[in-house]
Amino acid sequence: MARRCEICGKGPQFGNTISHAHNVSRRRWNPNLQRVRAVVGKTIRKIRVCTQCLKSGRVQKPAIH
Repeated sequence: MARRCEICGKGPQFGNTISHAHNVSRRRWNPNLQRVRAVVGKTIRKIRVCTQCLKSGRVQKPAIH
């Protein structure tokens, strides 16, 4: 299962970590994904969503009765 947001498609980004002595090694920044119950179509599913999609209101949460 890929570390990717199911709403916007945001995935990991790659770059270098550089020490004080300028030693360079590869690293990756993962998106902050949360597992959330959301309304998808007419059903309620658990999807992996980045926190920016949650904050911006792109994810519709189910109504609690």
